[in-house]
Amino acid sequence: MSLYGLARPFLFALDPETAHRLTLRLSDFLSFPAVPSAPREVMGLDFPNPVGLAAGLDKDAAHIDALARLGFGFIEVGTVTPRPQPGNPRPRLFRLIEKQALINRFGFNNVGVDEFLRNVGRARWKGILGINIGKNADTPAERAADDYVAAFEKVYGAASYVTVNISSPNTKNLRNLQRDSELNELLSRLVSLRLRLTQEQGKRVPLALKIAPDLDESQIGTIADAVRRHRVDAVIATNTSTGREGVEGLRHAAEAGGLSGAPIRDKASAVLQRMHAALKGEAALIGAGGILSGADAIEKRAAGADLIQLYTGLIYRGPRLVGECVSAFRAK
Repeated sequence: MSLYGLARPFLFALDPETAHRLTLRLSDFLSFPAVPSAPREVMGLDFPNPVGLAAGLDKDAAHIDALARLGFGFIEVGTVTPRPQPGNPRPRLFRLIEKQALINRFGFNNVGVDEFLRNVGRARWKGILGINIGKNADTPAERAADDYVAAFEKVYGAASYVTVNISSPNTKNLRNLQRDSELNELLSRLVSLRLRLTQEQGKRVPLALKIAPDLDESQIGTIADAVRRHRVDAVIATNTSTGREGVEGLRHAAEAGGLSGAPIRDKASAVLQRMHAALKGEAALIGAGGILSGADAIEKRAAGADLIQLYTGLIYRGPRLVGECVSAFRAK
């Protein structure tokens, strides 16, 4: 049994958020087995392997060096907002162990972009770092783009790529930014700003868009059109789900928040596949949602993923999942 396998019963006996924080702190002092190399170029960046850490695990960019030792080909930190905010009241993270799932309603709790960037600056690891940005909860919906613009400008110099998170279900009205007019306004402002920052800083930072799994065919088409129009570099499919298919009746299933893990695997893969068909290779695709094995990684690749990201799978499987997914992705 792995070290994580031995530790998991103790961690799962704790409150989920307490266990989350403890695991991050302990990871600062641990070492992990090497992960095989599987290099690939995506978004104009050279990834040592295609398996990344999804945003949400290290919201404040405080554990980058420790997480890098797990062997990820890239790490995404955040979501970070322009100003610090506490997020939603606790409890806000729930395990559905029978289904290898989580429900969270964190609500973009983070230290704010200035402290976040100080944490990034302290990290020694110099691999591919994605920075995931969002809006503050108290920013009016009509001014949401202002928050994204402010955060984007601040993180630009520190990021290998920037992810625009418009799909968390835990900030009121955030998913409305996936609608045609709102999305086009937001992307137009960000792309215009990127053009200026590219000229000023001498580097072009790729832009990714993180979308929900709860989208119909028409919504996917609308987003794909906007991605092509504004030449967004990548789409991350997907975030957590507001649906409860597959967990009905379980303890905590009725809690508000986003569902992640095994129950959303098929839903997330379906959105990924449809986005792949709609984009026809005009943007990279990063598969996320329900990856708990090498076989799941292969499924994401078959659905069109150029890269994949892990989160909930790490909670249930531990660090060995990273190498397993790299090996599976490389073998196909």
